[in-house]
Amino acid sequence: MVATTLTEWAYPLAESLLAEPLPRRWAHCLGVAERARIIAPALGDDADLLEAAAVLHDIGYSPDLAKTGFHPLDGARYLRDVARANERVVRLVAHHSCAWMEAEARGLREDLESEFPRDLPHLDDALCFCDMSTTPDGTPTDPVDRIDEITDRYGADSLIGKFIRRAEPEILACTARVLERIAAIKRQPV
Repeated sequence: MVATTLTEWAYPLAESLLAEPLPRRWAHCLGVAERARIIAPALGDDADLLEAAAVLHDIGYSPDLAKTGFHPLDGARYLRDVARANERVVRLVAHHSCAWMEAEARGLREDLESEFPRDLPHLDDALCFCDMSTTPDGTPTDPVDRIDEITDRYGADSLIGKFIRRAEPEILACTARVLERIAAIKRQPV
């Protein structure tokens, strides 16, 4: 069967990279993709693009892809260089969930932004919302609890713990913008 949509292409690729070596990460990615389907009405023609990016967003954790230790960059480079993915999917994976802040902490911000320009703000917001509304096991949560969970899992004084607390205001702002877009759609007359 030939994939006809981005999502039909993305799911088997993500599964091949995550399901066996990182089943919990795979469950998380499936949950993030489910959140993307839920908010699809607010995205119009970009719904398929967001769902594809959602299921692929954490492939950089795959042991086969991890090169820098910074999963957004490793995943995006694989999608660009090996999978020859849609450029917009690649950029969304590269910048998901305030990745620029973590890149800065790792000394990789220039690499990230020079290789993958950030120019999809409404979709960056949507992917951040989906990621931060999903537990590591793929179940729904709220962004505040998700940020707390990440801090607890990695430790408040770790690079990730410090990054996620620094990113918290922007994550919550992304959430607010997405929820406002959804509310605006729902307010439109049928």
